[in-house]
Order: sequence, then C-alpha cells, then structure tokens
Amino acid sequence: MTKQVRYGIIGCGMMGQEHMRNIALLPEASVAAFYEPDDEMAARALAITPSAVRVDSVADLLAIEALECLLIVSPNFCHISQMQVIAETRPLPLLVEKPLFTNPEDAAKLAAFRDSYPAPVWVAMEYRYMPVIAAFLAKSPAATGGIRQLSIREHRFPFLQKVGDWNRFNRFTGGTFVEKCCHFFDLMRLVLGSDPVRVMASASQAVNHLDERYEGQTPDIIDSGYAIVDFDNGTRAMLELCMFAEGSAYQEELSAVGPTGKIEAFVPGPGRFWPAHLGAAPVAKLVTSPRTPQGPVTHDIPVDPTLLEAGDHNGSTFYQHQRFVALVRGETAQPEVSLGDGWAAVAMGIAAQESARTGQAVDPRRWM
Repeated sequence: MTKQVRYGIIGCGMMGQEHMRNIALLPEASVAAFYEPDDEMAARALAITPSAVRVDSVADLLAIEALECLLIVSPNFCHISQMQVIAETRPLPLLVEKPLFTNPEDAAKLAAFRDSYPAPVWVAMEYRYMPVIAAFLAKSPAATGGIRQLSIREHRFPFLQKVGDWNRFNRFTGGTFVEKCCHFFDLMRLVLGSDPVRVMASASQAVNHLDERYEGQTPDIIDSGYAIVDFDNGTRAMLELCMFAEGSAYQEELSAVGPTGKIEAFVPGPGRFWPAHLGAAPVAKLVTSPRTPQGPVTHDIPVDPTLLEAGDHNGSTFYQHQRFVALVRGETAQPEVSLGDGWAAVAMGIAAQESARTGQAVDPRRWM
C-alpha cells in the first residue's frame, strides 16, 4: 500500500472542513492533526476525520513528528504571522489559502519569508482547478487565436457567517477585492500570460450587511463593483462583481475574445444553495464561438457528484489536493500556484480597493 501524505491543518471552519472532506477522498493522503480554537468547528472537523488529533496551538501542531505537510485555512489576517511561526519552527511543504496576505504593510514580511523558506509553498487558488475553467484555459488559445480581451462576472450570494464575524470588515479581510476577488485576478494573469500595470475600479457597499452591527460597528465591505485591468502585453480584463445576485443560474461567467473567436465558461454555484423546487442544479458548460464559420458550440462539463458534495467549488478543491500531494511526494518539482502568483493576485486586489476608494487608476506593482 502506498504511504500516505499526512497533513496538519491550521483552521477548520467552513473552508477548512471542505479541505478535510476532499483530502478524505484521496487514498494517498490523510489529516493527522489540526488546530482549531472554536469548539463547534473542531467538533465538525472531527466528524469528518475522526482519527485526526486536535491540538491547542500552532506550536503543538508543529511538534507532531508524523506531519509531512501543512495547510493554512485560518482567517485571512492570520496567514502571515502563522507562516512566520512555521518558517521559524518547522518549514514543511505548505498549502496556504488565499488571500496570501491582507495588509500592504506585510509585503516586507512576505519578502523575508519568500527569501528564506526552504520548502515548497503553494497558494490555494481553487478556481484554476474547476473542470470547466481548466477546459477554458486549455482551449482558449485555439478558440480565440490569442486572447485580447477577457471578462469575468461573479454574481453570487452575500458573504456567509464566519466565526467571530471577521469577514464583515476590511481590516480583517483586506477588502472584498482582496478577500474574494484575488481568485479572479489570479485567473486574469494566468489566462493572459502577463502582469498588470494599471487597475481602475468602481465599487460600493450597496445592499449587504448595512443593518448589521458587531460591537457597535457596521460592516464596511463592498458588495458590488467593477475593476478594469491593463496588462503589460497590451491585453485587458474586466471583473464584474455582485454579491446580491444569488438568483442567477450561473455564479461565474468567463469570456475571452481574440481575432478568430470567443470562448465562454459558465460555472454554477454551490449545489447546496440551489432551490429544490427548480429541479436539478445547472451543469457547468463551455461555449466556443468562432467568427468564421459562425456558430456557437456548447459543451457540458459535468463534475463527479461525489466531488460536488464534498465542497462548494465545483470539484476544484479535490483536484488541487491531488496536485499538491504529488508535489509533497516529490512526483512534481514546483508548485503550480506559486507564492509569487498569490502575491500578485493580492496586489491587484489592493490596487482595486485603492482605486475604488480614490477614483484614480492605480499601479499594482507598488505591492508586487
């Protein structure tokens, strides 16, 4: 029997539990131990992986000799400090959830970590691994003749409740363009094969959370907006975000256009939110539309129901862990999503937050 890769996990809230369910589907991996300070979340984690050991601190987790890799799924604002502790104590191969960091002032700490960490670091950008987006990435060069213009639309539900309600405030999340949209800024760089040089954004908190109070404070996270990004190879991309649009059939829609045609990807939201009275949930689809001869062609991209049941990200979390485990086992040489990739996505989000605040175009390279 193949020896398993044993994970140590920091943070077992909603997303941490999704990671645990998907790791459990991999015969070559298991969760050996986790650190989760909230008793309710810890109980849910143990229900998923009863053999895992719950510990009382990050230090206690790092002291467990059996661990072969680490996964950080703690609240956004904790990532950098926990990465520093790991670097100083036991630098194992690391998978860290997005966003990599939230405070622009942490860039110097991140640079020091990057320059000294001896093990692989993979940033968890799950959207790359959604089967329909993977197909979009593979087929877009031929379908478009070389992408010149990319648009990404996310119309979804509001932010969910988190332990301690940390995701209601910019100071903990980095802002919605950082917290949520770093996924899409990462896809922009990947699809266009280029780095950003200018970000222009307009956004507001138009509907969500305005009647909520936490210790007397009103949430300040935006719920809707646009961001336009210019890239150094002359291409451009646009993001449209609306977080009070859960009535949509598809949660994400991507469109790339080039001189010979267009390709689109349509991604349904989490199946658990799809109303039962509407019947079966939508299936992801890919549409190619050549200019000559004209005629859109639609391809359904179904996902294994077991993977859909294991998480909210269209099967992507499973495929991401497959690849990360291969890295830990030495079967691949480099992370597919590097620390630099995660850093650039956050820098673009910070630039979008700043542009929306000031009304000015912002160069994201200030934080890269």
